[in-house]
Amino acid sequence: MKVNHCAVYVGFLVMLTIAAWSPLATAKVESTPWWQSAVVYQIYPRSFQDSNGDGVGDLQGIISRLDYLKDLGVDAVWISPFYPSPMKDFGYDISDYTDVDSRFGNRADFEALVAAMHQRGMKLILDFVPNHTSEEHPWFRQSRQSKTNPKRNWYMWRDGRTPDTPPNNWRSVFGGSAWKLDPLTGQYYYHAFLEAQPDLNWRNPEVRTAMDAVMRYWLDRGVDGFRVDAIVQLTEHPSLLDEPLNPNYQPTMADYERNLPVYTEDQPDTHQMVSGMRKLFDSYDGNRLLIAETYLPYNRLVAYYGSKDAPEAHLPFNFHLMNAPWNAAEVGKIVRDYEAALPPGAWPNWVLSNHDRSRVASRLPAGQERVAAMLLLTLRGTPTMYYGDELGMRDITVPTALSQDPFEKRDPGKGLGRDPERSPMQWDGTKGAGFSTGTSWLPLAPDYQTVNVATESADPKSLLSLYRALLALRHSEPALSTGSIQLVDGPSDCLSYERAAGESRFLVVINFSNHAVSVPLGARHGRVLMSSTMEPSDKPVAGTLALRANEGLMIALDGPAATAKVDGAPPSLR
Repeated sequence: MKVNHCAVYVGFLVMLTIAAWSPLATAKVESTPWWQSAVVYQIYPRSFQDSNGDGVGDLQGIISRLDYLKDLGVDAVWISPFYPSPMKDFGYDISDYTDVDSRFGNRADFEALVAAMHQRGMKLILDFVPNHTSEEHPWFRQSRQSKTNPKRNWYMWRDGRTPDTPPNNWRSVFGGSAWKLDPLTGQYYYHAFLEAQPDLNWRNPEVRTAMDAVMRYWLDRGVDGFRVDAIVQLTEHPSLLDEPLNPNYQPTMADYERNLPVYTEDQPDTHQMVSGMRKLFDSYDGNRLLIAETYLPYNRLVAYYGSKDAPEAHLPFNFHLMNAPWNAAEVGKIVRDYEAALPPGAWPNWVLSNHDRSRVASRLPAGQERVAAMLLLTLRGTPTMYYGDELGMRDITVPTALSQDPFEKRDPGKGLGRDPERSPMQWDGTKGAGFSTGTSWLPLAPDYQTVNVATESADPKSLLSLYRALLALRHSEPALSTGSIQLVDGPSDCLSYERAAGESRFLVVINFSNHAVSVPLGARHGRVLMSSTMEPSDKPVAGTLALRANEGLMIALDGPAATAKVDGAPPSLR
């Protein structure tokens, strides 16, 4: 790749400024688990890099792009499922938990991936899908053979109310009844998702033992953690009572939302299952990381941290920014409420987009993707990035004939399909966007010739350059990775907060509006360290801070950390 000397020079100036205003950049800090100071990067493997021209990304493709990830500054890579699968739900319907689907490579490719990541000082996190298997998994094939088969109780089999009526009114996440009649035995099996994804019975100790063996298989091969899929669906209420109807349901909503899922989500004994997973993780060295997928209100979300005597997930995913109205008041309230809800000692985390939700650049008001980057990478807690967001990739439009996602096919016309946020990574402006020499499994975005790694790497003011600078700053400053956070009063269009560790203090001010804003600094003073616009600056600030429309600023503050609390804030935002 041709070197842009201007970009290199500006990047050098940024790092010099960081060094000049970083009194603790080289100071020793208390040892913490690696994942507390890490930045996690999610890869959807079908869409990241194709190495063999079949239009589908693979493990060798990921290996070929690890230097990009290392240079970007991410510490850990979470890879969505690559296990053998019929691909009814693109890998989340697993037919073999301890192998690699031939579409993605083989076990040797996986071993090469682990070695290549660890050589670069990076961690590998895999997706673990414990709630259900594929209908083609050997366990389910045995289970459906007869009512007396030894694997029968590994799944949720029940008699119908009548031979032609399901056991109850439970709905599948993908729409329709959550029960499928199996003609061979005349019983129904439960599937929280597709009919091709029968739910495992986690109340059966044999199932838990088998799934422990799956996790051990990968942990023994050097995996540094798991992101556990659909954790809140892991168990169901044994009564099989009908769920209450949702009084607020509208035809434009997902079919699944017809009911209130009080008996099919977040059951009390799910916590026992997660606690068991955590015990297994804690038996390994290296601080193996357990992440739980938890789309829940704060009070139920934080319960998945567990307790001192029965710890659960290290990081129950916090998705609240993905659904928030994008303004300073709402985002500030999320920060306050989430921090206030955290149990003592619990470590926060933040997510802006993933493989199931619309991309940041498509979801936010025009011009806000830069301040969103600054927010994600400067809040207290572990951030998770989604591949391509660092470029400003947007949701694509997928013609009906090319639609892949079962969500869209089963409940069409409601905007539920997840294909738009899963389009191929945009590496350069050549045919295929550098992703594949073949026909990609999903269409390329129409802007790939300008929004891509090659183009943005050569532009010192690009969104990619901003991400790289933010990640470099985060890694150099304990205050920004593991320090405390203190919200600060300011204009209604802005969110302001201090990050501090020891004598190192930073003020982050984010303008959520499309007009200029003046922010009173009170007694605070310092120098501008970074702007989300990537305009070089080292000017002193005091009295009033001027922000342009859609701009975020980071200020290196002089003097000791502020002690005043924000009105309405909890006693400590840690």
